[in-house]
Amino acid sequence: MSARTRRAALAVFGCCPVTPGELHAWAEQLTDLTQLDSLARTLPGSFHLVASLDGRVRAQGTASGLRLVFWTTIQGITVAAGTADLLARITGAAPDRGELAVRLLWPVPHPLYETSVFQGVRAVSPGDALYLAADGRTTRTSRWWTPPEPVRSLATGAPVVRQALTEAVAARTDAGGVVSCDLSGGLDSTSLCFLADRSPARVIASTWPGRDPADDDLGWAKRASGHLPGVDHVVWDADESPLLYTDLLEIDDPMDEPTIGVMDRARVLHHLPGLKARGSRLHLTGIGGDHIAWCSEAYYHRLLRRNPWLALRQLRGFKALFTWPVSGMARALADGRPYRRWLADTAVRLREPPPDTVTCALGWSAPPRMFGWATPEAEALARDALSRAATTARPLHPDRGLHTDLEAIRTCTRIIRIWDGMAARAGLPMASPFLDDRVIEAALAVRPRERVTPWAYKPLLTTAMRGIVPDECLRRTSKAQASMDASNGLREHQGDLLALWEDSRLAALGLVDREALCDLARRPASPGLQDAILYSTIACEVWLRGLEGRTATP
Repeated sequence: MSARTRRAALAVFGCCPVTPGELHAWAEQLTDLTQLDSLARTLPGSFHLVASLDGRVRAQGTASGLRLVFWTTIQGITVAAGTADLLARITGAAPDRGELAVRLLWPVPHPLYETSVFQGVRAVSPGDALYLAADGRTTRTSRWWTPPEPVRSLATGAPVVRQALTEAVAARTDAGGVVSCDLSGGLDSTSLCFLADRSPARVIASTWPGRDPADDDLGWAKRASGHLPGVDHVVWDADESPLLYTDLLEIDDPMDEPTIGVMDRARVLHHLPGLKARGSRLHLTGIGGDHIAWCSEAYYHRLLRRNPWLALRQLRGFKALFTWPVSGMARALADGRPYRRWLADTAVRLREPPPDTVTCALGWSAPPRMFGWATPEAEALARDALSRAATTARPLHPDRGLHTDLEAIRTCTRIIRIWDGMAARAGLPMASPFLDDRVIEAALAVRPRERVTPWAYKPLLTTAMRGIVPDECLRRTSKAQASMDASNGLREHQGDLLALWEDSRLAALGLVDREALCDLARRPASPGLQDAILYSTIACEVWLRGLEGRTATP
């Protein structure tokens, strides 16, 4: 969608229900590119917004990080794109070895994951806009988005979430046709199915049952579909669902950074051809619902200091719910280090055992770790990067709870944006309405003590969806796990993992110990492997292999 006047031009790339007339009206009144801050903060959907005024250019993605902006310099001229991979192919940029060492960390903390992995390609942080001067050479960035203050009660905030999510789904379904939706049986995908069913589109609900006999997803999905007589409910054969680690050696999708999404790629894409054959033009996922319907328990770090009696009551509930040890809770809640100090301290603890759950839940984030197969050189590169970042890093918000929420959203979207590209390449685009900026803002504006409580499961989403989703479906308080799929995948794809490490590109770069990884592949039942400790290493290895054989674009 685009509009042009004598002085200005505006373009929206992606999903946004704005009309050409509305864009033209904005272009007519545009006297300064910073005026677009207010437009970007009001439009629903998920999109890039690009504008030009008297030769000056502004380009931005989403605050969520689902749509990013990268830039580089070609013969002195700044060129921007929505993927770093495209710019790297144009310029022939090679991977940055130091950045790869950082991506071996588990997890990668803010702000280190917001960079480009290619030499000479720069990244624009989510929530920032890139400005290019008329000469095409001078660049700057400016913040256009900040998170809302969490001041709304559940009662006043839930209707706003309901409206935002309704508009997000409508942006994808109002054009009619056939759309498909995940229907796992969980609250997130179930909410989307019921919203989509209210649209002009014909809806196909898609359910992948789990292999674990204790998995109750299918039962809940069937309950929901019983209330959706106009929806075509497709239940796939659980035994046909690809396991984790499937087809790692075959992945050739363009990816502008390593992503742990390669672990699930085969499963994410497997059902898309079947849905496309049934007429679907777009597939909606419930991804992101966990991030907006729940929030970090780290909010209680500040709440304990402001309202200790309320915080202690809630924390006692979390202790019972998650079996947190009192000593670990006390240490985490007493830890008052500012973010820079916390980040600097992680640099010297990379080889320590993984921290306990309560430290991660109540702290700034899960402290990064580097595992035994990473070489001393990789550790040194990562440690130096952490130390450099710690000198200037700012948290995403002074409240560690909101910082953690925003970090979780951005970490998620960096996976989903690559899955979206894979799905489009497979022939059926995907969309995740929960990750629209307006939905995220509506959720973050609700008081944390009402969003995350040990006494109710996803109270914000259940309150927002009451009257749309039947009460029977809103009563679910469980969430299925895929631990059996992970352990089975390790065993069944042991040969692929061994082949991955025997000819390791990371080992050729001196970043991992080939023999240590091969030994681990031969022992798929090794302690810790089911806790995702291999994911970041596999992500980097698969990404490096995917770069081979690709030619630069003229």
